[in-house]
This record gives sequence, structure tokens and C-alpha cells, in this order.
Amino acid sequence: MQTHLLGYPRIGSNRELKKACEQYWTGKIVLDELLKTGKEICKQNWNIQKEAGIDLIPCNDFSFYDQVLDLSLTLGAIPKRYNPIAEDTTKSELDLYFAMARGYQKEGLDITAMEMTKWFDTNYHYIVPEFYKNQVFKLNSSKIFNEFEEAKNSGINAKPVIIGLVTYLLLGKEKEEGFDKLDLANALLPVYFEILEKLQEQGAEYIQFDEPFLALDLSEKAKETYQFVYKQIKEKFPKLKFILTTYFEGLKDNLALATQLSVDVLHVDLVRNPEQLDEVLNVIPERLSISLGVVDGRNIWKNNYEKSLEFIQKAKEKIGSERVFIAPSCSLLHTPCDLDNETQLHSEIKNWLAFAKQKVNEVNALKELSEDNPEEKFLNDFEENKKAVESRNNSSLIHNQQVKQRVSAITEKDSQRKNTFGIRKNAQQNILNLPLFPTTTIGSFPQTKEVRTWRAKFKKGELSAQEYDTLLKKETERTIRWQEEIGIDVLVHGEFERNDMVEYFGEQLEGFVFTKNGWVQSYGSRCVKPPIIFGDVFRPNPMTVYWSQYAQSLTEKWVKGMLTGPVTILQWSFVRDDQSRSTTCKQIALAIRDEVNDLEKAGIRIIQIDEPAIREGLPLRKSDWQNYLNWAVESFRISASGVEDATQIHTHMCYSEFNDIIQNIADMDADVITIECSRSQMELLNAFGDFKYPNEIGPGVYDIHSPRVPSKAEMVDLLLKAEKVIPAHQLWVNPDCGLKTRHWEETEKALKEMVEAAKEASALFVSQDKLQNHWL
Repeated sequence: MQTHLLGYPRIGSNRELKKACEQYWTGKIVLDELLKTGKEICKQNWNIQKEAGIDLIPCNDFSFYDQVLDLSLTLGAIPKRYNPIAEDTTKSELDLYFAMARGYQKEGLDITAMEMTKWFDTNYHYIVPEFYKNQVFKLNSSKIFNEFEEAKNSGINAKPVIIGLVTYLLLGKEKEEGFDKLDLANALLPVYFEILEKLQEQGAEYIQFDEPFLALDLSEKAKETYQFVYKQIKEKFPKLKFILTTYFEGLKDNLALATQLSVDVLHVDLVRNPEQLDEVLNVIPERLSISLGVVDGRNIWKNNYEKSLEFIQKAKEKIGSERVFIAPSCSLLHTPCDLDNETQLHSEIKNWLAFAKQKVNEVNALKELSEDNPEEKFLNDFEENKKAVESRNNSSLIHNQQVKQRVSAITEKDSQRKNTFGIRKNAQQNILNLPLFPTTTIGSFPQTKEVRTWRAKFKKGELSAQEYDTLLKKETERTIRWQEEIGIDVLVHGEFERNDMVEYFGEQLEGFVFTKNGWVQSYGSRCVKPPIIFGDVFRPNPMTVYWSQYAQSLTEKWVKGMLTGPVTILQWSFVRDDQSRSTTCKQIALAIRDEVNDLEKAGIRIIQIDEPAIREGLPLRKSDWQNYLNWAVESFRISASGVEDATQIHTHMCYSEFNDIIQNIADMDADVITIECSRSQMELLNAFGDFKYPNEIGPGVYDIHSPRVPSKAEMVDLLLKAEKVIPAHQLWVNPDCGLKTRHWEETEKALKEMVEAAKEASALFVSQDKLQNHWL
């Protein structure tokens, strides 16, 4: 029996990678210093796993930005627009890499970033590969070989991790018509062969291929491609041992396919789909070993050893211990680094938790406990584990009967606005009096170093509450005045009092607990600190009314109240696993409903309830979608439906494909929805146009995840594209997402261009007499 990990967090236990990347981007450190930080993180990660007793330790799971982008660079899948950087001998490979991720706007060049979207149903974002007909691939980076060599030189029994060829193709997009991306498998195979040949020459024994698409619905062509690819690989490299990993779902109807592929070890996720173990054991051929994903790689709860050992024992009895591997369910990328860094957590709750470093020890402990005569140390661990599980099951911290009763009393009326959108629209326009192409932003404005310093000093007691309040009010007023000055129609207060869009609310809701260092990578250098939902959720006091009222008092223009929606709070938290997610979501929805009603009473007439995570929460199998969508949409509507017709409800969604759920988006019945569209050049808007989306919509006209500033002409062009699929009188003008992570200089330039673009587009449509249905 062997242990292994699928991957480990790469940000560093103190976010060393984030800090180094951002310093490199701003010119504060040189390339060698950035590379040194990466090597140090790799070595630290490897040593943690080695010291814990892990048999096979992953390498090439480290990335400076994104593992999919790493592979695109390695395979030479570099869009032609980056040729000026690729051909510039003064630029490093990492400069090209970061330009692909973030865009490039220097030295007379203005190159857009590659598209970014969610990694399956997680809050991690990957850079989408771009594919073209007859595309040529070539080995273009030595990263994977360098990491393997460094691991080997450090005494690590390293297992290179590579995204499987079929999954890589399925993750990408065809950027021209007339071909299927799966047709590129033949062109890609020789480069995969070259990678494997070099790794074999370096002494690699095991290779991990990540193929999570095997846990999704597959076309017949995809299934045929899987069979073809792995047959070719095994025939070419019979001596290499291939671990094929699936995760985030069960194999289900792809079980026969997966067990027939020419690999040596098949990894299955027994956290997301525990019932598949019996099915796999009944059909697994004798040549194939099984990797049991029994430690949760997506959540932070301590493993239940008794339950996991039942799975391990069942597998041992069926196929023999020599064919059993023990592992987390997926990469630990999605968990914080080290629980030992948390010194202020409630002691009882902390005893229920395990972060990445602790999960590594759990994997090894399960192996030792499954042996015939475990050492006393591990028997003691087992007893402590049982006590922790029992403590959580019986804790008085978790349950609140009033909250449970309120959820059980929800009726259909609680999720219905008083009237239909058509009636609400007239009531809202009579009060709001907004122009054609109204401009707004998504909510947050840049959180400068000064703002973050104030918050840190306030938390340390170095600033009094009154001093902190005064500083935030000045920043808020400055932002309101600046928005008025450039002519934005619907203002926001900037959210300077907030840390993270979920954490801020969780800190004010009961049933949540927070870490100090529980950071998880979201994309690139962007890290989030997800709250932990451990118990029943309710709102003891108003959360945002104070700042919304203050901002509205500063201006005669409308200021949006800004909230995070119940589904997003759920999705972007570590959620309790002792009750259904739908029940927890409805508890949060009722808390947000209370806040929405209080904002309306305070005179806030436009309220945005952000739900960027609706799409990512979809189960990976379409057969499971409807149940999720029913309770997710209901939860949003519960949060939004307590207001009068004249109060305008907005929602925001980003980096999602909407085609398959457009009816459900419409069912949310938000008066205005804002979405990410600029990176896809308005492609995402087509779903709304084809559906004839009835409510108002703000397709983002510039990409806030890139530092480049788009021109007015570029944004006008996007608005003209938008008008071809959505009537002008339904369109809003806004950035793709919040501006918290941007700098003021680029933000000011971009928003001025955006406002001018809206004016030009409006004038164009008025002059062409296109506005028969607008309020003129």
C-alpha cells in the first residue's frame, strides 16, 4: 500500500508567492528573486510531505500563476498576438507567461489577456487555452523537467503531475470555426511523447495524468479520444507507471471507459462520490491498482478515520493491499496551508479542522492504521480523532432552533416579488430617471496600501474606532465626489471598510468562524480567506446600512447598496457537511433578506446582490443540475423579494458560461444583471440575446483582471456588439467586476474612457433614431 498526493498549495504558508509576483510585476524585485521564491516554496512543500511519510510526492504542481497556463506555455499553445513578446530577446519566458495571463500594455504594445474561467465547480480560475484549426504544438518550456530534477536532487521520490491531454483540450476553446478541438489530439500527442521521454530519461517512475473530465458527461468522440490517447501513450512508454486521476465527481457512466484505459493506477474521489467504490471494485481489472481519495481536498474538516478505514479495508479485501493507494480526494490546492498558523481560533472548533499540512499527516496515518499492527502513536491518533468527531457531532455551538424553524416556515410567497418586471421597471424609472446606457461600477474601488494599513492598525488597536471611521469616511467621500466628477450615473461607496466580499459578511453573521492565515489561491496572485460555516446562520444586526446611508447622504445621485448573495457566500466558504447545502443556503438567504429590507427602509433604492458563484455551483453532471438550480434560484429570490416594486435589484455574475442555465438566470428575476463579457469579446452575451432575456443587463466592457487600460473606441465597439444581441434600452455600461485589486491610476483612466464610451454610444443611437422603446 502506498500514499501519494495529487497536489499541494503553492502560495506558501505566508503567501510568499503572491508577494513575490506582485513585487516582480511592479519592478521591485528581479527575475532571479522571483524564481528563488518559487524554488523555496517547492522545497518547503516537498519536505512537509517527505517528513509526513508520503511515498509519492507530486512535482510540477507548483505554478507562478496557473497550472493550465503552464501547460499551454509548455506545449507552445501561445496565441500569435504574443509574438512581439515571445520574439523579444530582452523578455524572459515568465514575461511572456504573465502577459498571456494579465495582458500587456507597455512599450507601444497593447495586447489583451487570455480568457479566464472557473476550474470546474471551484472558486479557482484557470487561463483558457486558445485553439485553432491545424494548430502546431511544440515543446516550449523546461519547467516540468527542472522541477523534477530539483525534487530528485532534494531526495524526493517525485511524481510529475501533468494535465491529461484530453482534459487539456476540453478545457480550451476553438477560436475559429470549422473544427473540433478534440481533432488536435494527434498534433498534441508527439509533444506529450517528448515530455514523457525526457522524464523517463531523468528517472521518473510514476507520472500522474489529471483527467477530471472523466467524471463529467462525455461525448462519444471524447470517449474515443481517451481510448486512442492512452493506448498510444502506454504502447510508447510501457515501463512508465501512469496514475490517472479523476475528482470532483464519480465516474458513473464513464466507469467502464476509465477502467479500460491503458494506465496503471486509477484515482477516484470518495469524498464527492463514496458510493462509487463498490462499483469500481466490482469491475476493476487485475492489471489496475486503485487510489482511494478519502481525505477531503476541498474542505477543512478533520477526516473521520473510522469511515475512511472502512473504505480502505474494503479495497484491501477485494483486490489486495499491494494494489491500494491512499490519497486526498483531489489536489490540496483548494485548502489553506497550515492549521498550526491559527493561534486565535476557538479551541473546540479548531479541533474539528485540518488544513493541507494536517491532511498530509492524515493520509499517512490512514495507511499506518490500516496495517495489521499499527504503532501505538497511530492508535493514539485514532482515539483522538474519534473524540474530535464526537465533539463536533454533539457540540452546542452548532444548532439554533429559531433559525431552523424560520427555514422550515419558508413559503412560495417569500420568493416572489410583488409584481412582474414590466410593472417594476416603470415604477423604478419614474423614481430613478436613468439615461440610456446608464453607467455604474460593480461595487469595490481600489483598496490602496493606505486603506489596508488603516484596517491592520485598527485590528491591532493602533487606531481607535472613531479614527478608523473618520479615515474611511474621507476615502468614501473622495470616491463619491470623483464618480460625480466624471459623470457615472449610479454610484457606489467603494467598500473601503470591507476586506473580502464574503469574509466581510461572514464576520457579521452567526454560525461563521474566521482564520487569520487560511488563504487559498483564487487566481494568479489573488488569494481569498474563506469563512468557515460551522453552525446555523443568522444576522444579529444590520451589516451595511451605516455605510450605504452615509454614502447616499453625500450625493443627490443614486448610490447602490452592495451585498453578497447567499449562493456565493455558501460557495466561497468552507461549508459544514452535517446538513444539506440547500438548508445552509436558505439560512444565509434569510439573513441577506433582512439586510435588503433594512437598506430599503434606509432610503437605498438600488441594491446589488452579487451572485458570481451561481454557475460554478452547478453539479458536474447535468442530471443533477435541476435540484441544485431549484434551491439556488429560490435562495436568491428569498433574499431579494421583500422589497417594493420601485426598489431596483441588481445582481452580478462573472467568468461563467450561461447558455445552459439562461432560463434559470431569468428565473432569478433580478431587475438588472451585470456579467463578464470583455475577455470573450461579448461572446457570453449571445446566450442572453438568443434567449431574448427580458430584464436589463450590463455586459462588462473592460477587463478588470488585467492592468491594461482599454480605449474609448474599444469599449464603444463592445457596446455596438452588445446592441446587436440586446436592445439598447436594456443595456447598462460597467466594468467586468469589482475594482478592489486594481490601482487608482489605471482605474481612473479606464472609468473615464468608459463614461465617454457610454456617452458616444448613446449619442450614436439617438442620432440614428433607434430608440423607439426608450423613455424619451
